[in-house]
Amino acid sequence: MRHALNYTPEIDTTAEQDAGSGFFIAFEGGDGSGKTTQIKLLAQALTDRGFDVLVTREPGGTDIGEKLRTLVLEHGQGEVDPHTEALIFAASRAAHAHQKIRPALAEGKVVLCDRYIDSSAAYQGAGRGLGVENIVNLSLWATSNLLPHTTVLLDVPLVEGRERAGARGQTDRMESADDSFYAALHDAFRAQAAATPYRYTVIDGDRSIQEVHQDVLSAVLKVLS
Repeated sequence: MRHALNYTPEIDTTAEQDAGSGFFIAFEGGDGSGKTTQIKLLAQALTDRGFDVLVTREPGGTDIGEKLRTLVLEHGQGEVDPHTEALIFAASRAAHAHQKIRPALAEGKVVLCDRYIDSSAAYQGAGRGLGVENIVNLSLWATSNLLPHTTVLLDVPLVEGRERAGARGQTDRMESADDSFYAALHDAFRAQAAATPYRYTVIDGDRSIQEVHQDVLSAVLKVLS
């Protein structure tokens, strides 16, 4: 059996062919890594250069996805065991891929997504101990094998990311997990990037916002060209 953190899904090129002329970029990283900020800056920079950009997020992105986001992230929704959590994320991702991402790609848009399959691989596969391969296979089935053209991983030291997330104020159910959970997913993101470097652009997120933005923009423009 393959080691979970080194599991690499086979990329189905028909998924990319079916996606149309658009470009799909996922942003990954732990809580507090700066994904939301960097996506906003990148979206503006690409728009200024004439690209048609769609910014979206997971869980969420669609009406049903946002309802599922509430169930899995907000406190007070009742017990959510790891298997239920994984299935809720997969259901939200299925709607997102089929109802929003694929249509946008067919229209030639650049889709910037805050989290995608690799987040589930890290959070539920590694953090919850359900197995990366199991979670990736579930998401591939849910999305009909829709994978990003490239993934930007914002790599921030674990302690720094936790401090940033805490500084935002009230934390959601996932952000309230203990340090061992976050250590596992932090290692999982790095392991996935190391195992499949052709899928990733890894950027040091422990710098100023503008320094990180310039590196993100440069990397994305290189790929788009």
